[in-house]
Amino acid sequence: MFLSVFDMFKVGIGPSSSHTMGPMVAAARFLDVLRNSPFEVHGLRGSLHGSLAFTGVGHATDRATILGLAGFQPDSYDNDKAEAALAEIRDTGLVHPEGLPALHFDPRQDLKFDFGPNLPGHANGMILMATDAQGDVILQETYYSIGGGFVVTEAELNDGKATDEGAPVPYPFKSAVEMLDMAEHSGKSIAAMKQANEVARGCPDSLSKGCARIWQVMNDCIDRGLTTDGTLPGGLNVRRRAKGIHDALQAERGMNLNAPHTINDWMSAYAMAVNEENAAGGQVVTAPTNGAAGVLPAVIRYWLDHVPGATSSRIDEFLLTAAAIGGLVKFNASISGAEAGCQAEVGSASAMAAAGLCAVMGGTPAQVENAAEIALEHHLGMTCDPVKGLVQVPCIERNGLGAIKAVSAASLALRGDGEHFVPLDAVIETMRQTGADMHEKYKETSLGGLAVNVPNC
Repeated sequence: MFLSVFDMFKVGIGPSSSHTMGPMVAAARFLDVLRNSPFEVHGLRGSLHGSLAFTGVGHATDRATILGLAGFQPDSYDNDKAEAALAEIRDTGLVHPEGLPALHFDPRQDLKFDFGPNLPGHANGMILMATDAQGDVILQETYYSIGGGFVVTEAELNDGKATDEGAPVPYPFKSAVEMLDMAEHSGKSIAAMKQANEVARGCPDSLSKGCARIWQVMNDCIDRGLTTDGTLPGGLNVRRRAKGIHDALQAERGMNLNAPHTINDWMSAYAMAVNEENAAGGQVVTAPTNGAAGVLPAVIRYWLDHVPGATSSRIDEFLLTAAAIGGLVKFNASISGAEAGCQAEVGSASAMAAAGLCAVMGGTPAQVENAAEIALEHHLGMTCDPVKGLVQVPCIERNGLGAIKAVSAASLALRGDGEHFVPLDAVIETMRQTGADMHEKYKETSLGGLAVNVPNC
């Protein structure tokens, strides 16, 4: 099994990897189909299903789909150009994707929110269609946004398309047990094995540059969030809080009256800064999703700024270790809130961050696995019930608590010798089963939980 570090950490835009980035990626894939089609296409239509319909407006799914059909992609997204394109599409009812003629597409008529039953493959489903001059459908494709910006077609899902395509890798672990066994026999750390796998699919130079860019985007996102205030869009009138918390913490520095637990406020400020940026539609890195994007950067920033001996030269080790754990969770369970609740998003992020922190603080592979297990175990059962379908309440604060749990989990694991009662594989399987059993209203539909017990205005 191989999932690249660049699969787990993708540069994109907020507010959601599955509801914003995924639909934009799906639309880009559909345009590629049209470019290679012998048919003469005149127009486009689309329908959003399941969670993409129920929380699509709050997650900007419609906007992302429209822009995707106009040729925009998450990793090269330009907000000014996007706004200009949206205005033109509204005025003309046309999109102008590169390599194709102008295509008729009036979002008010041609993009439907379908609130009926989910499509069979996944809670995040969408259908894109191309029409001829008479308005008849001549091409159609069903896409599923399965979390973290990953997108598969219906055929790929039905065929069980592997994410492990390409050259063989030296350490193809599919479970934590296999990972630990390979680490023991090779004498390598989890990060070293992951690095060897990455190099087998690319080159060391691109790996190092790619990891540097990931951290740069993460860190820039923290800095923007720590220096920006105001009210988040969407109608809940949620005030940004990270800047105020950070300003107060800086003012208190050097005072002898600070309680030790104040360090939790630093971690929360870092995480909330990222998720406030995400909620505002800013540039973030999936880690492994947008809704959980603040956990891992907050823990890295905590380590760099507050832990003696921390050095940026080991960020690659942190990211590679975290990606190895994230890959196990995705392969054996889910990182999608619409599929398994927030345990699959913030829970996975906390496990990844705990593993990465444990590794750079000298943990053995067994201790790293233990750190991930502790963090994920104590997110089991967490629902995804965003108020008004926005990635704001409880999502922003939840990232702060996920970061705090990650640090606590790493610390507990480092106090032990790696031996523990519950294996990580058992927790991942429990998370999968819990997600399958969880009522649909608690899986990113905003039909249950806080979303119905807290006023939406």
